[in-house]
Amino acid sequence: MVSSDQLPKNYDFAEVEERWRKTWRDEDHYFDRNSKKPQFVIDTPPPYPTGNFHIGNALNWCYIDFFARYKRMKGFNVMFPQGWDCHGLPTEVKVEELNHITKNDVSREEFRRMCRELTEKNIAAMRITLRKMAFSTDWSNEYITMTPKYFGKTQLSFLRMLASGYIYQSEHPVNYCTRCETAIAFAEVSYDDRETQLNYFNFDGVEIATTRPELLAACVAVAVHPTDERYHKLRGKSMKVPLFGHDVPVVQDEAVDPAFGSGAVMVCTFGDKQDVHWWKQHNLALRKAIDRQGKMTAIAGKYRGMNTTDCRAAILADMKEQGILKRQEKLAQRVGTCWRCKTPIEILSERQWFVKIKPDEIQKAAHQITWYPEHMLRRMENWVDQMEWDWCISRQRIFATPIPVWFCKKCGEMAVPDELDLPVDPTLVKPDHPCKKCGGTSFDGEVDVLDTWMDSSISVLNVTGWDGSGKPPFFPAQIRPQGHDIIRTWAFYTILRSVALTGGKPWEEILVNGMVLGEDGFKMSKSRGNIIVPEEIMVKYGADALRQWGAMGAATGSDIMFNWNDVVSASRFQTKMWNITKFALIQLEKGGFDKDTPVTALADRWLLVRLSDTIQQVSAAMEAYEFDDALKAIREFAWDVLADNYIELVKGRLYQQDASRASACLVLHTAFDALCRMLAPFTPYFAEECYSYLNPGHSVHKQPWVSFTYEDEAARKEGNLLVQVVAEVRKYKHDAGLALNAPLGKVTIYAPHTVNDEGDTGRTLNADVHWRTDVAKLDRVITDIDFNRSIVGPTFRKQAQAFMTAVRALSPDQLANPPKTIVLEGTEVAIPENVFTPKYSYMEEGAKVDVITVGDVIVTIAKKE
Repeated sequence: MVSSDQLPKNYDFAEVEERWRKTWRDEDHYFDRNSKKPQFVIDTPPPYPTGNFHIGNALNWCYIDFFARYKRMKGFNVMFPQGWDCHGLPTEVKVEELNHITKNDVSREEFRRMCRELTEKNIAAMRITLRKMAFSTDWSNEYITMTPKYFGKTQLSFLRMLASGYIYQSEHPVNYCTRCETAIAFAEVSYDDRETQLNYFNFDGVEIATTRPELLAACVAVAVHPTDERYHKLRGKSMKVPLFGHDVPVVQDEAVDPAFGSGAVMVCTFGDKQDVHWWKQHNLALRKAIDRQGKMTAIAGKYRGMNTTDCRAAILADMKEQGILKRQEKLAQRVGTCWRCKTPIEILSERQWFVKIKPDEIQKAAHQITWYPEHMLRRMENWVDQMEWDWCISRQRIFATPIPVWFCKKCGEMAVPDELDLPVDPTLVKPDHPCKKCGGTSFDGEVDVLDTWMDSSISVLNVTGWDGSGKPPFFPAQIRPQGHDIIRTWAFYTILRSVALTGGKPWEEILVNGMVLGEDGFKMSKSRGNIIVPEEIMVKYGADALRQWGAMGAATGSDIMFNWNDVVSASRFQTKMWNITKFALIQLEKGGFDKDTPVTALADRWLLVRLSDTIQQVSAAMEAYEFDDALKAIREFAWDVLADNYIELVKGRLYQQDASRASACLVLHTAFDALCRMLAPFTPYFAEECYSYLNPGHSVHKQPWVSFTYEDEAARKEGNLLVQVVAEVRKYKHDAGLALNAPLGKVTIYAPHTVNDEGDTGRTLNADVHWRTDVAKLDRVITDIDFNRSIVGPTFRKQAQAFMTAVRALSPDQLANPPKTIVLEGTEVAIPENVFTPKYSYMEEGAKVDVITVGDVIVTIAKKE
């Protein structure tokens, strides 16, 4: 044990955290592939390398590190890998912005090189934050999705799913962002509330209402409800589209709402998902009025080349000019937008690559996984139930995993590479074999790339060792930690791909965390100016205080509001714990401790019971990933039980040199050691610093989890009473204006049992304390009278003094039950209500005492004169 004179007066988090960060070794956190310990593999979320590890990442990684460190202490062989999900549009946009170019100004390979360089720079910056936060990352299992090693596995998974029929290419309506110029998946569509106009116009003699007149050129039918009598005459007929002149059929469909608009609906290819449904249901024509850049196509006639906004305005103007437009109404509308740029999406019919959605097998696998919190499973169920389209996985971008496919220029047959040749870029290399169908040797490489979720959805396969030859050696992983905002994407896609490639669930458990809100209660965003970055917090209060905020801020799965006061509170707790540390080490240094010392004093036994209770509570909470409950229990024990109650009780015993001191030292060492271990997952720097003084040369992070248990029901019950009695008497002192260490006199405690407190109560209260089991014999006597002078003066005036003298002359029974009248200077006068109140005191064995009740226990205090 380190000498107490080496203990700094104050805890300097900046110095401590930097020192330990330089001392710790990455190798201590490596996953041992040959270990006999039970495995605990974490499918860690690979963040997008923006260069800034934001507060939402920090919260997620805090959760991961809490249970990673806990599981290691519990004897598990833990893999806590770090991945980086690199591909995607944000990097392309940033490269264009930084280099003042567009993606078309340089070659595809040059543009990819620029994207890779920016990504590598951003990853390096984010690694620094990860280390400062003390995350016990397994850097030996780091992966980067843009490297050939990783995206080769993505391509392998594509080829396997293509061969098994899960992946196919087809012309099909897809969600398309005309600003990003790429197809997007159903899960990538977000929805905004906007106001638009509902336009009523004459459609060949029938009034129709539409919010999208710019799609008039793409009209392929008019739909009415089969029971709507207004339109029975149109059955089987065709109608001429205004302004454009082509004929379209009238179809009947029960999905039409007769109460909306005019009850007749213009079906276009495509205005929304309902149009897609009707198009398929009634085998309608396909008219493409909007291209990939969001411009009107040739079928739009004179409106060709306009963007959709200008086209809408032009068509409405022409309708007014021709007298077709009847009226317009404002309409609230939920608009599907691109989740990246918030541009309203279009539904375009394009040839794309898709993954088949098989709801039943996804639901089955999802139900084999344990969800924390349990209700998050319902979000997955709801998402699977509402899936209408297969997953569109092709993107019209550059910085992403190439789709490993060629097409024969002669016959159009598809060719794929040998698996041993992966990874490949089909735009740079050609197949090493002729076309299997026609023998041709000229090919076009697929220029589309894969959705970045195709990379990240095999993260679990990658970390568990998948190489394409059956199930990976460490599959399934034990847990997937992630935010609730990507249940419909990352969780959904991973389960789908795991089932498709291995036939089984990807993980045993999934832990879902909430989002971080700003202090204003809104989601953090640059536009709101409510963003807080981890580095700003760590500079002011340190990583351990930030980690405590992450644990205490909210229950798992709930959104958490960032509040500086929570971080300040965490910092204050560390200050309190540092004071406890100094006190404990000073006492232990004086005489050490003997682990075989018998523990007999009530306060000592009580603390061990409370410690045992806390360990059980914290352990159960950690097993259930309820980190807020775990840290709350630790802090309550350290602050309330140990510091405010136990240490105050045993200070006097610790300051004397006798056998009873040894018991207190043993208990203090036991509690301090346990606290360091329980705090280790939450505050790794602070716990290491404290433990290094208790046990020099040993790391708390290499110690097993606390297994201490202590059963003593009598100590729990009587100790709780002891603490309550001391607290009440100290409050009595405070209320009486006495110093807490002032001598008090005789204190008698009438309790059901005698208590062996080793004199702790007397020393703490500075009183002559007696514990008794008999019934207190108290006499209640009136020792004074309080007069209500606001009544006495106005009522009796010059006779006020005479009145008070007469009242004092009444018998005790009369004072307790006042008569109606009293004789005052020979005259009987009425006694006003509430004019006086008797003051009672208690007498015990002839001496005046004050009485305090603690439940059924009576405490008498005979103050020292």
